[in-house]
Amino acid sequence: MKRSLLAALLLLGLPISTWAAANTTGEEPFPVPLTEYATDGVENGAGLWTILQHRVEQEPFNLVATVIFVLAIVHTFLTARFRHWAHVLEHKHAEKLRAEGRYRDRNNDGEPDEVSFWGKILHFFGEVEAVFGIWVIPLLIAISFSESWHTAEEYLNNGVRYTEPIFVVVIMAIAGSRPVLRFAEDAMARVARLGSSTPAAWWLAILTIGPILGSFITEPAAMTISALLLLENFYRFQPSERLKYATIGLLFVNVSVGGTLTHFAAPPVLMVAGTWEWGFSHMVLNFGWKAVVGILVANLTYWAVFRRELGELAHRTPPHREAMRDGVLVDDHRIAIPFWVTAVHIFMLFWTVFTAHYTALYMGGFLIFLAFTQATTQFQTPIQLRGPVLVGFFLAGLVIHGTLQQWWIEPVLRSLDTFALFGGATVLTAFNDNAAITYLASLVPGFSDEMKYAVVAGAVAGGGLTVIANAPNPAGQSILSPCFREGVAPGKLLLGALLPTLIMAAAFLVLP
Repeated sequence: MKRSLLAALLLLGLPISTWAAANTTGEEPFPVPLTEYATDGVENGAGLWTILQHRVEQEPFNLVATVIFVLAIVHTFLTARFRHWAHVLEHKHAEKLRAEGRYRDRNNDGEPDEVSFWGKILHFFGEVEAVFGIWVIPLLIAISFSESWHTAEEYLNNGVRYTEPIFVVVIMAIAGSRPVLRFAEDAMARVARLGSSTPAAWWLAILTIGPILGSFITEPAAMTISALLLLENFYRFQPSERLKYATIGLLFVNVSVGGTLTHFAAPPVLMVAGTWEWGFSHMVLNFGWKAVVGILVANLTYWAVFRRELGELAHRTPPHREAMRDGVLVDDHRIAIPFWVTAVHIFMLFWTVFTAHYTALYMGGFLIFLAFTQATTQFQTPIQLRGPVLVGFFLAGLVIHGTLQQWWIEPVLRSLDTFALFGGATVLTAFNDNAAITYLASLVPGFSDEMKYAVVAGAVAGGGLTVIANAPNPAGQSILSPCFREGVAPGKLLLGALLPTLIMAAAFLVLP
């Protein structure tokens, strides 16, 4: 039987390998470089719709890639529904096992030993971080049939850079370690003590200091630290659903703009800083101080709206501080961490940021970091890799899809004036990673200083509207998702982030 199965697989693989080999010669560059569309002169002085039609005629696969991308975006808005269906199937499966006397739960985790296959599949489809990776499969099939398997293979291996997704995995894992979290928590605790360390004081301290800290330890690290501290010092008090969404929306927006005090911390700034020769002083004078003003105004506005509930949280009795998260103790504050252990962790954060463009260097450092945590295990909690890996998977999928959207994003940005460019960048960021928006803007020739400012300001202002708008957002959602009954609903997240987004937009547009 095994030999027959092996023979069948070999026979099936023969025509596939032959077909793949037959389609590896004489191929055009994929995706089509933007400069290729201008060679026949059709786009000279043409309107936006004519340009888009021309590019689809030249490369029909552009439309296919965009349709798949749009379906992936729609999927992100349906993840809560998939998780609901998964819970329904798992409940029915458990009831069936009980009725048949076959229910067993040896792990005492509330889940039967014999799980529902389709329930788990739907759970996977309900993971926001998995969505774009899932839709890479139909994209890969489409490229293979439209071009060739070799083209698909080359595109995934050499046509896309995975430096940022891998970097986010590493920085999240280090930032989520006990010594780093304790260090950041101690800094914010000093501020929270000014407000008697109430949940409201912690809320304000984390949402103010955490995002600004992102300008120095990078936005992914700031998001990880801020989300974990909110989980432990705010969300455990069980605020209302409305305040939960207002907080996560505010967090996403603040982190998106909070990294603009420097030229290396925010992905959308990092994409253009070298090309446009933006340094530290340029970012502080043109973006950073306005971002700080916007963060303060947005935080105080939401504090005024929710001040009564924030005050009531101080009278609630939350679960024990050392609560379990994903089955692992978050922190035991009775354990003192030596300064030298914390110093090594902070240095590893610095090393990862310093070598962010060199995967081999920061991955080597990460392996040393893992060895160090094993040698100092009495001061550590287990390094959590599930969340970081899921976020890295999300970003890798987004990069794969996003690279194929340049055919329409570039002419859209080029067709707008300064004010419309700001609004266009803000809106487009909700449907694509803001780093992709600014990167594509850097490819547009003839951008004035005003237009460069508009596209970056719009991209960072809109970075909290959806989970895909800014690279660190999936990290925050992954950490805080258990606090929401059916996970984070994209529509409610949009509403929670809308007011802070408008405040940030006003700060960048109005302030001199």
